[in-house]
Amino acid sequence: QVQLVESGGGSVQAGGSLRLSCAISKNSYSNYFMGWFRQTPGNEREGVVTLSCTGIPRYADFVKGRFTVSKDHAKNTLYLQMNSLKPEDTAMYYCAAARSCLAAMTEADFDDWGQGTQVTVSS
Repeated sequence: QVQLVESGGGSVQAGGSLRLSCAISKNSYSNYFMGWFRQTPGNEREGVVTLSCTGIPRYADFVKGRFTVSKDHAKNTLYLQMNSLKPEDTAMYYCAAARSCLAAMTEADFDDWGQGTQVTVSS
């Protein structure tokens, strides 16, 4: 099991930036398919970005050009740089890990989840 701990959420104005971090407990996380999801009250979690086992990112259309995923192997940390934030980006953001390298950007494909970090964007 992989333990994931998110941080970096907060409140910003529209157009601002935040960088989320996900500390990963296992050194072998590079063998995992990673992802960032978000959820608003009353809604299901939606995929924001995934990072394949070989390091290929895939972004949801609504964040393309604004969000960037990266990883630091030395620190066992996954990042999500969020720029040009919009009020509709307000959500709880979750880091997730899938043991299968064939995972898709769907909640059901991921096995381990962090506790989430809140992002609030005001207009």
